[in-house]
Amino acid sequence: MAFKFSECGDSQVKKTLDEQAKMSSSERQDFCSALNNKSISKFDSMKLVPRSNSSSKAQHASNSDDPVEDPSSSWRRSITDLPQALLSEILCHLSAKELGVVSCVSTLLYNLASDHRGWKEFYCKRWGLPTLPLPTTTKQKTWKEMFLEREFRSNSYMGRFTMDVLRGHTEAVRSVFLLAEAKLIFTGGYDSVVRMWDMEDGLAISCSRSLNCTIRAVSADTQLLVAGGTGSFLHCWTPIQGHPHLFDIAGSFAATGHEFRLRGHEGPVTCIALDSVRIFSGSWDMSVRIWDRASRRCSQVLRHGDWVWSLVPRGSTVAVTAGGEAYVWNIEDGSRWAVISNSISGDACAMARTLGEDLIFTGSVDGSVRLFKLTGDGGGGGDAILVANWVAHTAAVQSLSFEYPWLVSCSSDGRVALIDVRKTVDSGGRRVEAALPPQRMLHGFACNLFSVAIGSDRICCGGEEGVVRVWNFSDAIAMEERVRALRGIRLENRMRRRKVQEEMLGRSGSSEQCSMAAKRNQIGGDRAWHRKRGVAAKTKA
Repeated sequence: MAFKFSECGDSQVKKTLDEQAKMSSSERQDFCSALNNKSISKFDSMKLVPRSNSSSKAQHASNSDDPVEDPSSSWRRSITDLPQALLSEILCHLSAKELGVVSCVSTLLYNLASDHRGWKEFYCKRWGLPTLPLPTTTKQKTWKEMFLEREFRSNSYMGRFTMDVLRGHTEAVRSVFLLAEAKLIFTGGYDSVVRMWDMEDGLAISCSRSLNCTIRAVSADTQLLVAGGTGSFLHCWTPIQGHPHLFDIAGSFAATGHEFRLRGHEGPVTCIALDSVRIFSGSWDMSVRIWDRASRRCSQVLRHGDWVWSLVPRGSTVAVTAGGEAYVWNIEDGSRWAVISNSISGDACAMARTLGEDLIFTGSVDGSVRLFKLTGDGGGGGDAILVANWVAHTAAVQSLSFEYPWLVSCSSDGRVALIDVRKTVDSGGRRVEAALPPQRMLHGFACNLFSVAIGSDRICCGGEEGVVRVWNFSDAIAMEERVRALRGIRLENRMRRRKVQEEMLGRSGSSEQCSMAAKRNQIGGDRAWHRKRGVAAKTKA
């Protein structure tokens, strides 16, 4: 019998009753009450109704001796009766929260939702592919477990932390980059050197030779380290096989060919970014240059009308802030895909972007942080809609960094602000409520801050003091669990003491009543004895 989806309306009920004329009165009554039940859930309201055709009627007419099927088994169908392949396609259209809710409906949906490929898409859309290789054993974590673990760990930024202070620079620190894959921190500043630090221990590993210019930008991945500044060039290091810290920035190894420079800018380099095949650099010469990593040559130049302050590439587009405007360029054909203008007060000094390519954060000199959502297709152009505006600082925002769901900003007012994007927008980038103040402010600096970087459990920041501060939140969840355990123990002891006191009061209640009665009787008896004694003395007299 062929089936199709349809809503259970009044006309369908009448048609169904006509087709089920052979049913008994009690069965027909049960069937009508089941169809007219208003408490059916959303999924149960979608019924599988047989498609009436002549072949099926003829077959039923020829096979008149066949027993009549039970209407409760052949007519009341749920979504779980669909093929698993079709159910898997339906689950692809749900969000992470909806997928978790569906997994609580039944065992079948729980198994499908737990092993669904959508969890991998959710994970990669928020945090990218895992940095460490996935294990091949049978005990490896599923994408759902990895997603839930990372989501739970993101709450650690509201917990307790430890702070390390990295000292080594002799002048102000202009750029900080956190390479979580190798557990390294790279910094550069006015002292013209690039320093490498151990992220776990906070110890200095090595220092480069002087580049004879102020280092204003540093970026790295496991295959390349790039630094740029007022020298108008990009100084690059490639990894050395067998090196314990990937890059030999000090030049202590005898191997050659692991350092090179890219020249082409006519002004100071202010920002650098990397992807798998390209190097992006922005400069005060009002241009963004795109370099090919394989050939080490400039393949494209994007011209602007003002100084370039920040850039963030994602996929086939790159977002750039130049002056008081922000641009989104299509890398394939070099065209402007979107322009964000008249929404930024003053120069936009900082920019951050989500991995989903549709949300852009900008920080301006008025201390505000704005969130824009890109709309439109990737080919014909698009537009940017202002979604939220946070007044996070009292001075210019110098740097932004994003690690879902936390946006971190540092400013010239000496403070670091943490903003939870989930409080303002949902997973689709739609605004759910007014922009709230930053969920947390980190202090410790007494002067200007120039650069900030965030990882899965650490925040690094450098400024005019010449030191780098690292807030470590890796033990925040463990600390919170210990605090909750101690709080539970104290509560349990308090309840135990209260119970013992109540038992003691219950046992001593009867004895206290007897003692009080005895005291009353004793006092009353003494008075009666004295009274009787007085009467006898009078009688004798």
